[in-house]
Amino acid sequence: MTLGSPSRLPALIFRAYDIRGIVGDTLTPEIVRWIGRAIGAEAHRRDVRTLVAGRDGRHSGPELLAALVTGMRESGRDVVDVGRVPTPVLYFATEHLRTASGVMVTGSHNPADYNGLKIVIAGETLHGGAIRDLGRRIEEDDLDTGGGASARGMLRSAEVIDDYIDRIREEIPAVPGREARKIVIDCGNGVAGDVAPRLFRALGHEVVELYCDVDGDFPNHHPDPSVPANLRDLIASVREHGADLGFAFDGDGDRLGVVDGDGTVIWPDRQMMLFARDVLSNHPGAEIVFDVKCSSLLAEEIERHGGRPVMWKTGHSLIKTRLKQTGAPLAGEMSGHIFFADGWYGFDDALYAAARLVQILTALGEPSARVFARLPAAKSTPELRLSVGEGGQARLVESLLAGDYFAGAGKTTIDGLRVDFADRWGLARASNTEPSLVLRFEGADDDALERIKGEFRQALLSIDPALELPF
Repeated sequence: MTLGSPSRLPALIFRAYDIRGIVGDTLTPEIVRWIGRAIGAEAHRRDVRTLVAGRDGRHSGPELLAALVTGMRESGRDVVDVGRVPTPVLYFATEHLRTASGVMVTGSHNPADYNGLKIVIAGETLHGGAIRDLGRRIEEDDLDTGGGASARGMLRSAEVIDDYIDRIREEIPAVPGREARKIVIDCGNGVAGDVAPRLFRALGHEVVELYCDVDGDFPNHHPDPSVPANLRDLIASVREHGADLGFAFDGDGDRLGVVDGDGTVIWPDRQMMLFARDVLSNHPGAEIVFDVKCSSLLAEEIERHGGRPVMWKTGHSLIKTRLKQTGAPLAGEMSGHIFFADGWYGFDDALYAAARLVQILTALGEPSARVFARLPAAKSTPELRLSVGEGGQARLVESLLAGDYFAGAGKTTIDGLRVDFADRWGLARASNTEPSLVLRFEGADDDALERIKGEFRQALLSIDPALELPF
């Protein structure tokens, strides 16, 4: 490492989709300042002068945002600080302020002692090699932006939440009182609490707030709507208040969880069925992108309504990139990231997706539970995680791919191993964000589901009999 670079730069913070580490350990203000300089150098290479910067509601956010801003200004970049906002609002600000570039300080749905960075430069969400290249720039002192030490960038602040809400209202007008829905909103004490209740009241609906005060300790439950246990309070509140819908948002507001009026969890692949029908009415024959963890029924539903299903790798950056490459008007993944390029900007925005869902239900004029009950359904598990040592998840997937398992079934290997049987499917893929194997199963009925789980159980235990499987 060259003279003047940070005293320690852990390689493991440069993840597949973003930068993420433990505050005070693998992620410090010093490290973030240097990353800011690397981001500035990369922005300079792409002829970007101005970047937007924001943060979520974590306690470490103000200090890390200040360090980030300092580093980017030291690189000669101008910075617009939009303060504490959900990640989709930061993305919106890059469009609204015409920078096409920005950095969000967020730990997303990770525990309270984590934080990180999500980065967009010249309209591209950095991932994979582009993320690792920031670390390389620091290691090799490749931080020259051509302006010298005197070329410190300018800093200004901007308030964008009102503009964001107004922009959604341009696309989704407020409903008259007779069409208003009662909606329970659970922000899990994440930063979406600053925006979601205001947005849905502005759209004319009655809002019941649940854990909408922003608290970086997340004292009530972990802000991750992909975990069923984190939806228990939302389900109870929907039933208690006789609400028609419940929405749950993750820690930075870019992932959506949905509960219908009966208290049934509507997982994102079933949300996507309804979204796809709506979008395909505007874009006949369009491609709809979804990740390998989604139901096979989603692909069938897309085809039934004249669309072309495109299965792709899991990861918000990867899905967003695929959406842009294909020109698809809609994409989504099982974690709850939903991307609309039909009436919106193509970035993952749980707040907009929730508003769009209410608009669709309002047009149908029926209770949410009745609408969702008509969608195709199968027996399935939520996302399951098998914790392993660092790197163990990749080795397990490699062994599954190399072995003689699942004879006669269709295999998809774009992201781990997805095995499609006549009566639905199973998946094993290596997590890119933590040392775990991600599994999900779907069957045409209970017997099929158990048989498919059994085939994966047998295969995994033949690789390592000591595995403590979560199914």
